[in-house]
Amino acid sequence: MFNKILIANRGEIACRVAATADRLAIKTVAVYSDADAYAKHVAACGEAVHIGGSAPKDSYLRWERIIDAAKATGAQAIHPGYGFLSENEEFANACAAAGLVFIGPPASAIQAMGLKAESKQLMEKAGVPLVPGYHGKDQDAALLQREADRIGYPVLIKASAGGGGKGMRAVDKAEDFAAALASCKREAINSFGDDAVLIEKYVQRPRHIEIQVFGDTQG
Repeated sequence: MFNKILIANRGEIACRVAATADRLAIKTVAVYSDADAYAKHVAACGEAVHIGGSAPKDSYLRWERIIDAAKATGAQAIHPGYGFLSENEEFANACAAAGLVFIGPPASAIQAMGLKAESKQLMEKAGVPLVPGYHGKDQDAALLQREADRIGYPVLIKASAGGGGKGMRAVDKAEDFAAALASCKREAINSFGDDAVLIEKYVQRPRHIEIQVFGDTQG
């Protein structure tokens, strides 16, 4: 059990992690941007460290500042919440190198499944059925437009590094694709530090079946 953890996120998820830690008698450290100085998650934690500007790319995505904050406050582990750095392999490795526990999947699992495009490639190799789409490395806007045309509208543009519902745009017709792509890429770079996208056929009436798998360092 840890004595103190740093929560590398904001909003409701950070508040929930803080509340759970409090029930377990674990001290907590918040991090915050200029815009979040008076946010609820700051008040929910025992300590708080300022890590940069209002834009996520200047604060919540600056993992070196987060690690410095954890070391400066004596935190033993970092809980990434969801979104931001939660699926960042480089961050997980940096935590380990700094002697901090990353409360999440090992870096190898993040590498395999953290990016939607790479996880779809892995599933493709395993013969798992996929929604028709494009998940290649070539991000040329003209190519992506052609791929969307090939797939057939409506399509869904997804940030490869996305999570938490961010970085997605539904496109109903070809003439709307370019603007939606630009908007999606802006949100992706600001939220995740990576503007790569994939395109899928938009399934209008899906059935969402999800299986959660939990494990610890013991297996």
